[in-house]
Formats: sequence, structure tokens, C-alpha cells
Amino acid sequence: MNFKKEAKIRYRPATFEIITPGDYVVCKISGKKISLKELKYWNVDLQEPYYSYIEATKRFNELNKK
Repeated sequence: MNFKKEAKIRYRPATFEIITPGDYVVCKISGKKISLKELKYWNVDLQEPYYSYIEATKRFNELNKK
């Protein structure tokens, strides 16, 4: 996929708001670019996007270590 501009996003429960238009965001864990059309995983409290459930689970586990 040919990404051109990184978007700035405000993540909300079950949706997100585009602050600055673009066509992708960068996964907080893997650094992979995520098309806004494919963006499905994020953390509202931390305002972080994740490439897939794998990265989202990894981050969850990091945050919840005892």
C-alpha cells in the first residue's frame, strides 16, 4: 500500500476522530503503518493505535504486569 501522509487521530470508544487528515497511523508497538480503513485496535486512555490484536494484547499484558 502506498501511504502518503500520517493522520492525527483522537481515539474514542468504538470510533475515532480525525484531527489532521491523512491515510495512515503508526502502530505504537510494531511501528507498522496502518491504513485508516484497516484501523480496528487502539487504546482510548493511552491514545495509541495497534496494528492487530497481537500488538493490542502485547500492550495490554505490558500494562497489567503484577
